[in-house]
Amino acid sequence: WIKIYNTHGDVNSVKHSGGGSYMSKARSTTQEERVQIAKDSLASGKNYGEIAKKYNVSYHQVRTWTLRYIKLGESGLEDRRGRRKKDQVPRTELEKAHIEIEKLKHQLYMAEMERDLLKKLKELERGEILGK
Repeated sequence: WIKIYNTHGDVNSVKHSGGGSYMSKARSTTQEERVQIAKDSLASGKNYGEIAKKYNVSYHQVRTWTLRYIKLGESGLEDRRGRRKKDQVPRTELEKAHIEIEKLKHQLYMAEMERDLLKKLKELERGEILGK
């Protein structure tokens, strides 16, 4: 593989990998597609393999989306990556409680920072008065 790499060859090609299959790039899907896939999966009696081939996605993704759809409905299939917990819209009561906890933790952190800053300021002011 070193020779292939040094000659700028494709190290990941099947020809040089010693056989076997390799994972293909995942296809990105919209929320509407995920909802449709989950509904089709339920309509087909949870035949995940058949639905995966039909929509060109992985078996695991179809299963995950279907289970999430059963548990949380359409909102369970939203892409929520890259958002802070405190900024997210809750899907369940438990999630609502977690988000509220995150907001309160942030408020406490900010209050503690302000308190520490005021303490330090008073300490510095006292030092200047005593130093005069």
